[in-house]
This record gives sequence, structure tokens and C-alpha cells, in this order.
Amino acid sequence: MNKGVNRRTLGANILRTGFRLVALVVVLFPYFWVLLSSLKNPAQLNRPGDLLFEPILDNWSAVLTAEIPQNFLNSLFVGSATVGISLLVGTPAAYAIGKHRAGGRLTRFGILTSELMPPAILVVPLFVIAFFLQINGSLLAVAASHLTFVLPVVTWFLIGFFEAVPYELEEQALVDGYGRFAAFRKVVLPQVLSGVAAAGIFGFVLSWNDLFFALILAGGQTKTLPVAIAGYNTFRGVELGEMSVAILVAVVPVLVLSFFVQKRLVRGIGGGGMKY
Repeated sequence: MNKGVNRRTLGANILRTGFRLVALVVVLFPYFWVLLSSLKNPAQLNRPGDLLFEPILDNWSAVLTAEIPQNFLNSLFVGSATVGISLLVGTPAAYAIGKHRAGGRLTRFGILTSELMPPAILVVPLFVIAFFLQINGSLLAVAASHLTFVLPVVTWFLIGFFEAVPYELEEQALVDGYGRFAAFRKVVLPQVLSGVAAAGIFGFVLSWNDLFFALILAGGQTKTLPVAIAGYNTFRGVELGEMSVAILVAVVPVLVLSFFVQKRLVRGIGGGGMKY
């Protein structure tokens, strides 16, 4: 009996491991292919099935000595500014909604609706506002546009984390003489710091990957990485080797950040609708 159970368990483990390996290959193969493309010359790129070639670093040299490092810094600034403002505004908002039901169902519905709003609806008003304020073509305009989709996501993300904090902790802090803000800052907020970090990284990834707003609102010197990558699709054709290098430069930070918060992403995205 035990031998039969052990064999079935072993077979199930082997099957699960096999599926995981297949999934891993499917997920990683595009990155492997892009890496190979970044090490090929134009003639070799015309033979995509050729895996035996002499790697070169010409594409890397051309990209890293051009505008890509500046584009990287532009994306870093925009992402950091967007996430900083989103956390500064979204954290207390999520606390008020999650712990004290501020705004009721209508507020949650409004946040969720703003997440579903097509970017094309907002781009013309944002462009007009940026032009009126004379910040069009600047990183500030791009960061402000990113707030339209990062701030609602960060707020929604954090609502569930605040709801998971026992209300008794806040009550005890109030009994001990803390004010409402002090109780939030010294008692409640430390309980959700890991969620705040995960929300910040998730929001940063959203801002980092944006092409639509940056393509319209950024200027020649303020292009972000997605805009620079799109620029390798020229009238002469796609500069695939250099584009592959730029893609790897853009993807690596996102992969690293996502790896550290993968367990909390699902909980945070679905958390806004918990306990209501």
C-alpha cells in the first residue's frame, strides 16, 4: 500500500517538475533569444536559426556610448518621482479607505474605474495642461502623467494590507494617548511597510514600462527607455542588434525588482476588495 502511494507521489512530483521546467523554458527563451541577438552582427541577424556564431560586442558598445544611459536615468527619475508622490498620497488614502471606510463604496469604485480608463482619453488634456504650465517636453510632465495610473494602483494595492492590520492595535494606541495621526504613523504604518515597499516597486515597474505618455509628452533630451527602444525601428528598418541591447538594459531592473515582491503582488492587486 505504502509503495503504491509512494510511487504515485513520486510520479506526481516528476510531472509537476516537468511542467515547471517547460514553463521556465517558455518564459526564459525570449530573453535568451534577445541576448543572442545583441551579440550578433547584421549578417548573423539575418540567420536567426544560427546558434553557432562568434559573438561580438559592437552592439553593446554602440548603445552604451549613445543616449541609452541618459534615457535610463530619465526613466529612473520619472519612476522614482512618480512612486514617491504616489506613496505619499496613496498610503494615507488607503489607510482611510481600508481602516475607516472613508468614501464608502463609491470611492473604491472610483479608484477601480480610474485603473480601467484608457490612456488615450487623458493624453490630450494632459498635453494641454503641460503646454499651459510650460512644462511640455520635460520629465516633470511625464511623471505627472504617470500619476494618473500609478497612484490609483498603489492606493488599491495598499487597501488590503491596511485592512489586514487588527483594529485593536490602533485602539490601544489611542487609549495610550496617541492622536489619530500618531497612531497611524507609529503603530499602523510599521505593520504594512513590506506592503508599502511592494506597492512602490509595482508602481515603479508600471511607470518604467510606459511608452504611450512618454512618447507624446517627453522631449528630445527627456526620452525614457521605452521611447528610445521604439526609436530603433527606423525608416531603414529595425536595428535589431542595438534594440536587443536596449531591451536587456530595460528589462533587467524590472526582473530584479519583480523577483523580490512576486509573493505580495497578487495579494496587493486583489486586496482592495477584501473585507468589505
